[in-house]
Parts: sequence; C-alpha cells; structure tokens
Amino acid sequence: MKKKILLVFGTRPEAIKMAPLVLAFQRYADKFNTKICVTAQHREMLDQVLNIFDIKPDYDLNIMQKGQDLYDITSKVLVNMRDVFENENPDIVFVHGDTTTSMATALAAFYKQIPVAHVEAGLRTNNKYSPWPEEINRQITGRIATYHYAPTAKAKENLLREQVPEENIYVTGNTVIDALYYILHKVQNEIQLENRILTLLKEKGIIFNSTRKIILVTGHRRENFGEGFINICEALKAIALTNKNVDIIYPVHLNPNVQEPVKGILKDIPNVYLIEPLEYLPFVYLMSKSYIVLTDSGGIQEEAPSLGKPVLLMRNNTERPEAVEAGTVKIVGTNRTRIIESVNELIHNRELYNLMSHSKNPYGDGLASERIIKSLCK
Repeated sequence: MKKKILLVFGTRPEAIKMAPLVLAFQRYADKFNTKICVTAQHREMLDQVLNIFDIKPDYDLNIMQKGQDLYDITSKVLVNMRDVFENENPDIVFVHGDTTTSMATALAAFYKQIPVAHVEAGLRTNNKYSPWPEEINRQITGRIATYHYAPTAKAKENLLREQVPEENIYVTGNTVIDALYYILHKVQNEIQLENRILTLLKEKGIIFNSTRKIILVTGHRRENFGEGFINICEALKAIALTNKNVDIIYPVHLNPNVQEPVKGILKDIPNVYLIEPLEYLPFVYLMSKSYIVLTDSGGIQEEAPSLGKPVLLMRNNTERPEAVEAGTVKIVGTNRTRIIESVNELIHNRELYNLMSHSKNPYGDGLASERIIKSLCK
C-alpha cells in the first residue's frame, strides 16, 4: 500500500529547498501518494518558485495579508492545517527548516498525532534571539519531528546532544544543492532561457563586463533592522566609492525596515545597483557571475560556495558553522569597518580569494532528495 505523503511549505526559501523533494517523490509515484500544501506565508515570491519547478499545489491556504505578524501567521497556519489533515490524513508530513509555517504545521500535525519529517534538521545557534524567530522555530519543529534529515554530520551531532534517537537521524546533504544544480542545468541547456535572463538584467541596468567585479548583496534579517542596516549600507557606500572597478548589485528586500536605510544611503551612487528582488532563476545566474557575495541569509551560505563564490556573512553567528570551518564563509557581522576591510582584502588579495573560492562545500552533492526517499523505502 502506498504511503500518503504531505509536503507543506510557505516561503520562497522553503519552496526552493522542497521543490527537488517534490519532484523526487513524483518520480516514485508507485510507492507514494504525494500531496502538496502551500501556506503562502510569502505569496508572489513563492509563486515564482512554483512556476520554475512546475509544481501545482493541491492545497493553497493563501494566508498572506498586508502587515501580518508572527501571531497572524502562526494562528492561520495552525487552524488551516487542521482542516487539511482531516481531509488528507497523511502518514507523514514533511516540513522544512526554520520558518513559522514549518513550526506551526509541525504543531498541528502533533495535535493529530501524525509523524513529522523535518528536512534540514539539526541546525543550531543555541541563541533563541539570533536568528529570530528562526532558531526557536527549528528547535520546536525538532522536538516534534520523528524523522530528522540532517544536511551535515555536525547537524546530526546537535540532534544527538538533544537526545534524538540516532536511528531517526539521516545525514543527506542539503536539498538546496539539488535545487541549485537543477537550475544551473536548466540554464546551461536552454540558450533562450539564458538570453531572457540577460535581457531581464540588462533592463535593470546590469551588463556583464569582464573587467569589472560584481559584489552581490542580500539582506533581510530582523535582528539587523535599524543600526545594523545603517552600518551595512555605510560600508557598501565606502566600498563603492573607493573601488571604481567594482559593481555592487543589491536586490533590496521589500520590507520598509530594509528599503529605507538602503535607498537613503546608497541611491545615486553610480556603481551601486539597487533593484527589486529577483526570481530564483535570475538570482542564481547573477550569483554565478559574482565575485563576492555579502549576505545575512541562510541558504546563500550553502549555495554560493557550490559556485566557488566567497561569502561574507553579515551576522554575528550562524547555524551553519560547517562553511565557516571549511573556509568558504567568513563572519563579518554588521561592523562597518570589518565589512570594508574584508571586502577589500578579497578584492586585492588573490591568494586569499582563491583559498576561499576553492574550499570544499560541505553541504552536499545534489542527491539529498534521493537519500530522503530511500530512507522511507526500507
């Protein structure tokens, strides 16, 4: 008898990392009856990813509303998932990572006594306010989960310290690498697709020039709101003004707490390009063309090293220490001076750049989804 699988996700990062698993389950239709539920914690950005991977949800909770907060998201997911579970009665519910969607879905599944499978399990900073609310989201999900799919051995060690039975932990690599390789293969094998991406970027003023280095920037973390983003923007301004052969490209998050300092400090600088958030496919392409990546994101710490791009992490700690230990990521926080010095060092010190760009990525080989499914076929 086929196992009934329900995969639930709601944000763009979740969708990117769950999409390869959705496609893998679809390849095993003889063994699994698979359904997809999206909460639409993000709406437009989620839909972009669904389109890229040609995923059509069976349930769309469409919870997003203007000005929603964590109370809104948690309560809406919890109540709506009750109805989905009553209708589907799945054998296993799959959630991903550290979002409020994942935490609330896991809690709803617990109330129905449905086993939860946690993809990207075991990441920890052990600081409940950094990242906030993600650290507690992933810990709550981890306490509820039965199946723990850890991306690395270090993530497994974290789970073992929390008394998770070893037989319930599977080290698989990270599904984000599966997604990354899927997209790169798609671009490399579809010339028209690459041309469309180049046209899109050109419309935003971005033209690739082999004599210029691209610094790609992303930033959205709540803990950086206020002084943190001001420091980041002041550092980027100084880097742009002192490195005329560098282009800084910053897809600016839509949150006003990000938009206001970024545009207030960085507008009208000729070699700084402030653009709206990109869809995943052109973003991966832009990342592949970049020289350095500055970010406070989680997934980019895993993706950029797979492309040989050094990452400077604008956070004070990370739940992904493997990349720091491997030498592909350096933590710079939101300290203005440290950001400037670290960027300039990578621009002017070729030996250091090569050391970071050639370090081995610890996050996998693109086969994480297959390993997850095989663990259920035993």
